[in-house]
Amino acid sequence: MPATLSLKDKVRIATGTAPDPAATPADVPDQLADIKGTEQVTPPMNQTVMEWLERYNDEFDDALPSHIDRSTFFAAVRSLLPTLAKCTPASALDALLACARFGLVPDGRHAAIAREGKLARFIPMAQGYVDLMCRGEVQSVVVEVVREKDDFTWVPTAPLGKDLVHVPARGMKSERGEATHVYAFVWFRNGNRSRAVVLDREDAEEIRDEHSRAYQEAVAEGRDDSFWHRFFIQMWMKSAVRRLPKYVRMSAEVTALMKADEAGQAGQLQSYCAPDPEAAALVADAEEAHAAAEASQDAAPPNPTTRRLPVKRSQPRRKAPRRARRGRKTPA
Repeated sequence: MPATLSLKDKVRIATGTAPDPAATPADVPDQLADIKGTEQVTPPMNQTVMEWLERYNDEFDDALPSHIDRSTFFAAVRSLLPTLAKCTPASALDALLACARFGLVPDGRHAAIAREGKLARFIPMAQGYVDLMCRGEVQSVVVEVVREKDDFTWVPTAPLGKDLVHVPARGMKSERGEATHVYAFVWFRNGNRSRAVVLDREDAEEIRDEHSRAYQEAVAEGRDDSFWHRFFIQMWMKSAVRRLPKYVRMSAEVTALMKADEAGQAGQLQSYCAPDPEAAALVADAEEAHAAAEASQDAAPPNPTTRRLPVKRSQPRRKAPRRARRGRKTPA
């Protein structure tokens, strides 16, 4: 790859958005420069895609956090090769770099890479949002699906702890009936709980119809292959988690993830919404220091039986006059 190309140039290869077509590097295989949207993908094509991605090993090493190595990340990517082979190489690189920079593995549980036409898109799942939230002051995130036969009550004006009751019915999911609601709330490290976000099916369908460009395009073209078509419950759960910022102070990393998610829905580049690894580390250190400072203000008062440290006095202590001993005369 020519040294004069920036990362921005690399991810805009073959998308038609590059400022100068001559900037396309000569070492990009012809079969990758213009991938046709055919249904059949041969194993050699899959291998070609993987070999092309491995040319960006340095970029992925820089993007991935220390707890995820490139081999682990690429192991998950290999199962996506049939999908990536139908996408433009630039969009595949953009989606995978965005996923890597957030420290998420595209395993379908934490994040996914979806194909929309010829474009690859990074889709953070509900568990991916939960993982990023729990890197800060959040202890855990509860996201549950309510079904028809469950005992469920939600009173948003009631005090915390009495506002939401959910007792799942016994049996398999199919025996509990169709999903009716999804709710999410947060437990903080200090033991407190946030308000709950509750979305019914109508809320989820409204979010899907108004905000998912991929779903709108699929409906217009008579297709049913969008993520909302195939994974409605998972997208419903993610929508509930995405509304938690109404009640929870989110970290800069979670805020950036939401922006990358929205950029993908709008068909825009996503990797540039992801935080720079070095900047993200500095922000994480600052947030940790802030949390420690907040915790110190809630610390218990010192034990009164604890021995006090000596204090330096600004003025010397005055000596008390010595008493005369009994039976001894003082000199005149």
